[in-house]
Amino acid sequence: MAMAIRISDELVGEAKKHSKIDHRSLTGQIEHWARIGKCSEENSDLTYGLIKEILIGIEELDQNEKTEYQFG
Repeated sequence: MAMAIRISDELVGEAKKHSKIDHRSLTGQIEHWARIGKCSEENSDLTYGLIKEILIGIEELDQNEKTEYQFG
């Protein structure tokens, strides 16, 4: 369900810059930051890089891009 929310002009400006760098829509960038922030709050011991890799892995699974892990 889509919902209109108010956010600061400063956050919108930062999101616009980052959305161009990361090739996301403005909405996509803000949603990305929200997912990262939520995951970070729920798992304060994880680094940003690890959180990002986890989210990438989840997306790959959702798109059936899975391969068996090869040990050693």
